[in-house]
Amino acid sequence: MRALPYSLPSAIAAAALTLALSVPPAAQAQASTQAKPGRPRVALVLGGGGARGAAHVGVLKVLEELRIPVDCVVGTSMGSIVAGAYATGSTIADMDALIRSVGLRDVIADDPPRREKPIRRKADDARNYIGPEIGVREGEFGLQPGVVSGVGLEAVLRRAVKAKGYIDFDRLPIPFRAVATDIESGEMVVIDRGEVASAMRASLAIPGVIAPAHVGGRLLVDGMVVRNVPVDIGRELCGDVVIAVDVGTPLMKRSELTSLLAVSQQMLSILTNQNVERSVAQLTPSDILIRIDLPGFTVADFDRLPAIAAEGEKAARGFADELARLALPPQAFAALRARQIVPPALDTRPIDEIRVVGLERVNPAVVEHAMETRAGEAPDPSKLDRDMQRIYGSGDFEHVDYRLIEEKGKRVLAVQALEKSWGPNYLRFGLTLSSDFTTNSYFNLLGSYRATWLNRLGGEFRADAQVGRTNRLAGEFYQPLVANRYLFVAPRVEVERSPIDLFVGQQRVARYDVRYGRVGLDLGTQLTRYGEVRLGVLAGTVDAELDTGPSIVRPQSDVRQGAYTARLKFDQLDSLDFPRRGVGATVHLFSSRAHLGADDTYTKWEADALGAYSIGDHTLQLGAKAGGALSGELPLYDQFSLGGFQQLSGFKTFQLYGRDLQFGRATYLYRLSQGGFLEGAYLGASLEAGRIAKPLVAANGSDWQHGGSLFLAADTPLGPVYVGYGIASGGNRSAYFLLGRP
Repeated sequence: MRALPYSLPSAIAAAALTLALSVPPAAQAQASTQAKPGRPRVALVLGGGGARGAAHVGVLKVLEELRIPVDCVVGTSMGSIVAGAYATGSTIADMDALIRSVGLRDVIADDPPRREKPIRRKADDARNYIGPEIGVREGEFGLQPGVVSGVGLEAVLRRAVKAKGYIDFDRLPIPFRAVATDIESGEMVVIDRGEVASAMRASLAIPGVIAPAHVGGRLLVDGMVVRNVPVDIGRELCGDVVIAVDVGTPLMKRSELTSLLAVSQQMLSILTNQNVERSVAQLTPSDILIRIDLPGFTVADFDRLPAIAAEGEKAARGFADELARLALPPQAFAALRARQIVPPALDTRPIDEIRVVGLERVNPAVVEHAMETRAGEAPDPSKLDRDMQRIYGSGDFEHVDYRLIEEKGKRVLAVQALEKSWGPNYLRFGLTLSSDFTTNSYFNLLGSYRATWLNRLGGEFRADAQVGRTNRLAGEFYQPLVANRYLFVAPRVEVERSPIDLFVGQQRVARYDVRYGRVGLDLGTQLTRYGEVRLGVLAGTVDAELDTGPSIVRPQSDVRQGAYTARLKFDQLDSLDFPRRGVGATVHLFSSRAHLGADDTYTKWEADALGAYSIGDHTLQLGAKAGGALSGELPLYDQFSLGGFQQLSGFKTFQLYGRDLQFGRATYLYRLSQGGFLEGAYLGASLEAGRIAKPLVAANGSDWQHGGSLFLAADTPLGPVYVGYGIASGGNRSAYFLLGRP
């Protein structure tokens, strides 16, 4: 292992092992394990080590084959995950199967599945933001305390344990302890009660990577620094004999110490190794230390967990002779394990009250409306996990958790929502690039400022700025009128300047400069996470002036605008960049009317839709868009364009321009790889057909055109990147590079 516990790879590895230990949900355990008189009680102590901790699963497999009893189990960091799962009744078969089948992304993606996100947060996906969200609070800037909040991770941990709800860990099938560190005092914290999943999450909360856990009024992080192999805790809990397992924290070589981060990591690794040696010194001759050498495996090797588990198994077999003295007769061991894997009885009593606690800015009623769980229902762990992720997906919280408590004869579901410490206002920045490797290239830089919870119903102000091919300033005040967000009002203002390029064939012959200034007011309803409907009015002015080239059409200056608008948006795609499942669609009407002050009278409609379906690594996407005039003639500044990557590939970007649009495409994607935080890399091909009827440049014609593309695409820390080549009707060909969505 070269990356240390305080590195991003460690978080990835930790999350991977967490997934590997996921097991079906069950209920709270009732029985604890007691050693029979006449034999020593055995405490199993499992150390931390990122993905290397998968070796613990191999060790457990050997212990069971040798019939070694485990009377209590203690773990730190990743060791706490294995220990907690085993203590609550998971079998080796459960762990082994899931190591081979469960992916990483489920736990490191803090956001809920995109289809569950509020529609306003889905809209953010259309902007190619780069870098973290920057908080603005009382004039100061701040960042979130961890790369990962731990909400997705905690949901998986709940599935990994069979004991649900608040419980004394001595009442588990195998008594259990998790070791964490109080980040404020530096003290070791031994967690012996509460929710097992919360204890496991606190024990592996890597500072700066996974946000600290709030447990019992304390701020807890990874226990590796204070007690990576907690021999003393195992001894206190039940250990007449301690079996300690150390998967190691190797130091980096001098050639690898090339940055301040690397040096800091090395210091932390040194501290961890020192506390491990102090713990090992506490072992007695009757104890057993299993040290597992894992050359070639790092804490980030989440894709090699089965191989790491196999190394743990091999290492443990080397201690078979020492372990043999602790073995039980076959019948006695079988009876012990039968008791230890009995699923605790599920508490099906209904919830009497839902209570959202810990809020200062956010209205608890808004949080409760976002939940599917209702008072009067029996708690459903799967539904509650979705609720927690959906609440977190609102963008208002640093961490969300729940617990079931007994209070004066009633059962209370307490939702503990921690508001973002770096909020309530936020800055984001982004970038898009497009090039056809000739002169037709452009970029857009964008920035966004969002001020949230300006009142009890969640009023929000948003300002967007963009410079590049399109220069734009826009602001909107979004004001819900009811707590469930079903009705809202949104006044808005925008100023924009963008070009319209006119082509003859592939040769650009003229450019018009279009400038807008508008104010508007929308009344709408949010269809929860499914979509949004808006009805509105707007007023303003627009100029369409010739910038370069011959005057193909008459310039239009100081044109007054006044219009009714309507928009229906439906979005249940699982991703906007690389959708693999779901459907999304938008329908927009713009009715320019003289009685609202407009100089041009017309009604424009436009619609687009995209659907995606996948089998394994294969995805088929079908997309279509169309638009035209329901009445009147569309002016120069409000017409349609086609051309560019996957918008009639082979043509120049925006090459075709006119009053009527029809377009459809089919895209095939083959997933070459799947990344941790990222969506992966793809090989793709598209077939496209479209036309611009009533073209502004008559020489371009109005016939149907056909095109297709081959491309490579990848999700990167800068956003989706595409490199492709397109061929279209009439000998049109073009290469493309894009950063951002096509």
